[in-house]
Amino acid sequence: MHPSELFEFAGNHAADDNFAFRRHGTFHSAIQDPELEGLLERVVAAGGKQRMAVREFFPGEKPYRMVYVEDPFGNIFEIDSHSYELTYSAGAYS
Repeated sequence: MHPSELFEFAGNHAADDNFAFRRHGTFHSAIQDPELEGLLERVVAAGGKQRMAVREFFPGEKPYRMVYVEDPFGNIFEIDSHSYELTYSAGAYS
């Protein structure tokens, strides 16, 4: 597992709905783990939440996957199966 991204806006504060990301603080953190589903299970078992279905960028072609989760403290982060460079240089959003 390798941390790959962390962003935060200045002048932030916690929002009631936890999704006013420009005002909440850290708004994007990503972790790379080739065993994405295993880490996802551990997050949920520890009291976190899965926030979306696992996304497959190239179904049946390449194993690149991602999912957003929420830890037990309300922090939302991304789990990626492969590096940002590898996934997005391959045209994941083309």
